[in-house]
Amino acid sequence: MSIKFEDALKAKQLRNFFDEKGRIYIVVDATTDDVIVPDFLQGDPALRLVLNTRMPQPIYIRDGFVESNFSFSGAAHHCVIPMNRIWAAYVPDLAMESGLIWQDSIPETVKMVLDAVDDIKPEALEEKETKPSMTLIQTSEKDEDKKKAQSASAKKGKKRGHLWVVK
Repeated sequence: MSIKFEDALKAKQLRNFFDEKGRIYIVVDATTDDVIVPDFLQGDPALRLVLNTRMPQPIYIRDGFVESNFSFSGAAHHCVIPMNRIWAAYVPDLAMESGLIWQDSIPETVKMVLDAVDDIKPEALEEKETKPSMTLIQTSEKDEDKKKAQSASAKKGKKRGHLWVVK
């Protein structure tokens, strides 16, 4: 089994992204036999798998594949995902656009769906332009001072509680 330069480069990018973020989704084209995942996940061109540094099992990001014992519904399954079948990686809490996308690895079925969505977007934008997109909320100076103080304390690393005192 020879490793392609593109796969090794993708593996390096994926490792760096995973090390930086700590918890990411990888999006896998699981429509081929070379992707080893549980049978009920086979055939999904946009299978999302979570990689987390807090997982108890090791996650191996090799130059040619990602390998680990992933848990699905409480049962562990040994999975091997070739690098050429991974087409995106992103942080779950952020938009997918803030992650990595490898255009040449996106399955044709997904490309067709994305193209169809792109064709629909201009019409949806025209509809939104006729509707108000933002409501202006007036705040008092005290509210602004509270927000500034909260922002400053958050920047200093202080944790805030989730409860607010309402007067």
